[in-house]
Amino acid sequence: MAEHQQQSQHPAQPPRSHQVVKAATAATAGGSLLLLSGLILASTVIALTVVTPLLVIFSPVLVPAVITVCLIIFGFLASGGLGVAAVTVLSWIYRYVTGRQPPGAEQIDQARMKLASKAREMKDKAEQFGQQHVSGAQSS
Repeated sequence: MAEHQQQSQHPAQPPRSHQVVKAATAATAGGSLLLLSGLILASTVIALTVVTPLLVIFSPVLVPAVITVCLIIFGFLASGGLGVAAVTVLSWIYRYVTGRQPPGAEQIDQARMKLASKAREMKDKAEQFGQQHVSGAQSS
């Protein structure tokens, strides 16, 4: 019984050999990745050393070319995005006009009703103000 309590207090630990294998695998993987990152850093420095003079020589041509290509790409992306937006809006309007009740149609109807009621209130207030102004001018 005492042995059972000691086992329940200490969780079962993997054997020592598994821990050694895990540590060796982690050290090997970590060392390999560290070596690989060092090689990539060295090759990047060498590549920049070699390419920098070429970039300086060709920069009067490359910079405007890169700017032009970027502007063309952004223009096509903007055109495509706005085209998709226009088709989506036209599709929504078509469904709304034909009575299929697209998403948000109820909110549009409520907003239209609120605007119409506010317009009527403002019209009535303007008429009342106009009548008060006219009757006040006649009595003076």
